[in-house]
Amino acid sequence: MSRKGNKLLTIPQGVTVTINSSDVLVKSAQGTLKVAYPTSMIKVENVDNKIKISRLNDEKQARMFHGTINSNINNALIGLSKGYVKKLKIVGVGFKANVSGAKLNLAIGFSHPVVFDIPQGLKVICPTPTEIVIEGYDKIIVGEFAANVRAVRKPEPYNGKGIMYSDEIIVRKVGKTAEGAGTTAGGAAKK
Repeated sequence: MSRKGNKLLTIPQGVTVTINSSDVLVKSAQGTLKVAYPTSMIKVENVDNKIKISRLNDEKQARMFHGTINSNINNALIGLSKGYVKKLKIVGVGFKANVSGAKLNLAIGFSHPVVFDIPQGLKVICPTPTEIVIEGYDKIIVGEFAANVRAVRKPEPYNGKGIMYSDEIIVRKVGKTAEGAGTTAGGAAKK
């Protein structure tokens, strides 16, 4: 039995859920999200203001979809009631970011600025030149945009420079000069 799939989902205040023949439509004042599901394997119903997901058979594919559809609907409910936030920080001398209109501009050590178009439904702000805050109601778009920004200059382990998530821990490595400080080029110890 799928523990995740059997979980009943409570519909938050201010969110309406419409169950159609092959998808679930979740609406609020922030926007609308649609979660599709296979009708031959999964059944979605509204029971006493709670969403119940059950599978129609016990095949492997149906068991796989059971928990996934439950999580996707739960993500839509959370996103349209509370929203999702990803925070990035920039480390490096002269590295900075700013938002102008619907574009995120990054100056991160390249000969040219890197410009990202901000997708519709996202709110991106830079409280300081070295911080980026991405907010939105769709978990997939928020996470994907944050990952694309981070991929431009991933944090490197020697100096710790780059773009990283605010809660990310970078395991630092020791450089060649610090590691071999007690030996000469031939391998003999210094006197």
